[in-house]
Amino acid sequence: MRFDIITLFPELFAPLLTSGITRRAYESGLVDVHFWNPRDHAEGNYRRVDDRSFGGGPGMVMLAEPLFKCLSAIRAERQEETPAPLVLFSPIGQTLNHSAVAQWSASAGAVLLCGRYEGVDQRFIDQYVDQQISLGDFVLSGGEIAAMALLDAVARLQPGVLNDAGSHQFDSFNPALDGLLDSPHYTRPEVWQGQAVPTELMSGHHAHIARWRREQSLRLTEVHRPELLVQARLAGHLSRQDEAFLKQNRESPPATDQARSGKKL
Repeated sequence: MRFDIITLFPELFAPLLTSGITRRAYESGLVDVHFWNPRDHAEGNYRRVDDRSFGGGPGMVMLAEPLFKCLSAIRAERQEETPAPLVLFSPIGQTLNHSAVAQWSASAGAVLLCGRYEGVDQRFIDQYVDQQISLGDFVLSGGEIAAMALLDAVARLQPGVLNDAGSHQFDSFNPALDGLLDSPHYTRPEVWQGQAVPTELMSGHHAHIARWRREQSLRLTEVHRPELLVQARLAGHLSRQDEAFLKQNRESPPATDQARSGKKL
């Protein structure tokens, strides 16, 4: 797949592409990333890419013409029969989630527009943007961090990128977990600062371990993201055993949960 990124600050992406386990996706070409700076397509001695907003107000707005010329150059190089979608990272977009990431990971890629300043001239958005994506209800200085989030999430789903090919299948929100949160994880030593690893994980009994992880996933989801539990229930993903555990947990929550509610750092 190929992602073309329109950004005024391509240098921000360097650590993402050369560090961590997902660099395998970029080095191997599984996720082919190209950068395009609108300033290279701007006119005048100053290569201006922004201007004041009509009607007044603070901040600057990205000019439509340099973006149009930049997009035209991308289209000419990609030479696709069906043009890749142009995506703008914006507060009005749909919030990025696992389902959307999975769809992107199976796609041919996209053109990602990283806005800056007060935003992009609306006429360019109306004419050329196919989809808008948001990371959540907060504002960033630009779309670069959002683009990195999408690239990283997509890269780790590509075959051969993670050491364990099936490890991402048990991430939080994954259909393999019915969209619930993942269970807690533990490693050596068996006892740390007086706290031991749960006995179920030390039992060696695979069925008991699987059930413990399922119950912890249910418990954590009900406490921290109850709306995910509602969705799983409506989809018919909760068994009678799941519901029985949830009822029991509500009636007598673990002592650790009660202790956490009053814990201070």
